[in-house]
Amino acid sequence: MTSASSPIRRPDVGSPQIMTKRAWWLVVLNFVLPGSAQVLAGSRRLGRFGLRMTFLLITLAVVAVVVNLLWPTVLLTVFTNSIGLWAAALLLAFYGVVWLILTLDTLRLVRLVRAGPRARPVIAAFTTLLMVAVVGTAGYGAYLATTASGFLSSVFVAGPTEPPVDGRYNIMLLGGDAGPTRDGLRPDSISVVSIDAETGQASMIGLPRNLEDVPFSPGPLADLYPEGYGAIDGCEVDACMLNSIFTEVELKSPEMYPKAVAQGSEPGIEGMRDAAQGVTGLTIQYYVLIDMQGFSDLVDSLGGVDINVDHRVPVHTDDTFTEVAFWFEPGMQHMDGYHALWYARSRHDTSDYDRMVRQRQVQEAILKQASPANVLTKFQAVASAGTQVVKTDIPQGMLGYFTHLASKTKALPIKSVELVPDNNVDPEDPDYDVIRSLIKTALAPPATDAPAQ
Repeated sequence: MTSASSPIRRPDVGSPQIMTKRAWWLVVLNFVLPGSAQVLAGSRRLGRFGLRMTFLLITLAVVAVVVNLLWPTVLLTVFTNSIGLWAAALLLAFYGVVWLILTLDTLRLVRLVRAGPRARPVIAAFTTLLMVAVVGTAGYGAYLATTASGFLSSVFVAGPTEPPVDGRYNIMLLGGDAGPTRDGLRPDSISVVSIDAETGQASMIGLPRNLEDVPFSPGPLADLYPEGYGAIDGCEVDACMLNSIFTEVELKSPEMYPKAVAQGSEPGIEGMRDAAQGVTGLTIQYYVLIDMQGFSDLVDSLGGVDINVDHRVPVHTDDTFTEVAFWFEPGMQHMDGYHALWYARSRHDTSDYDRMVRQRQVQEAILKQASPANVLTKFQAVASAGTQVVKTDIPQGMLGYFTHLASKTKALPIKSVELVPDNNVDPEDPDYDVIRSLIKTALAPPATDAPAQ
């Protein structure tokens, strides 16, 4: 408690030197320990309220740090679901208002007119700067939290979580190409990312889109095509290849998967999931569909990506693939969304296997570019692009776990499983036992030396 003669509560208002020193003390105290200025020089009731709120905030911060150190997934789960983000937004908005009130009251308490003439504008400017910085930060944090909540609600479903299978999470990635000349969407890029649930080691399995006689995991398509897709009497579309399955199911037979939409998916996607499971022999828990038409917006929102171009890659002028508009020259290049999209999609004077390699390059470049700091500073643009580009059945309840796992994945090199002719994979006459053996070998944990006897 301060005494009645305290220069803070009962200053000599006739001394500019004392009033200037007092003003600086109050401003600093208000910043370091909000509420303390009021306890010492103003309304003790308001000051005690401010101090309680300050100590509560410090306690919450300490608890968050401890939880992050001991159980990081728990904290990430809280801040990767709509309820947690809205709670954070309301908390930040509340503290922003409390800080604003305390700072304005501090400005009243310092009695600027009694301070030294030269010190008045400096004290006022410094206090205002601190107020804008702190209140603005709290306000921007609340804005980010509400924007993130909207993004998560629009992209991720509120479904049940899935456990790892054989210690792995397998996610099917589809690059959707719904061009203006196409009847519906046809996956232009098909791959499976298999992630070790403990270490975060990721393996990318690129599936050639022109695979024939595709087998299916048990389900309606396996019943319809027991010998493989189109192997006996053809199929319902013009080309019985892997990337045609989506179109056939979505446009011709959506009744095969009546629960797909209710579960955050689509019939065509579920058909592709059964096909990917049949090809790889893996259980695929989740999928991610990326609309390639809006893909460039996502890359632009991240500020572009850096790609190491191995050899010259041409970009055609139209769908006839007869004229080259420009070339990607060898070397490290920073690409915006437009050029990254064309680098991944170019078909002129190149093979599907080359395209698969380039698509993986772009996917890995996006993962590197999507650092927490980069996403945070450009979050509005990333969220806006993401809601237009991404569709998935990954539930919000898994985001904390996957975010923590992704931090491990980013620290490790991404392995690749090449289903190419050099590995005895002929898309026109594929041996799926060979394909599954390649995948099983690639995903097997590294051998350890036997202990010495």
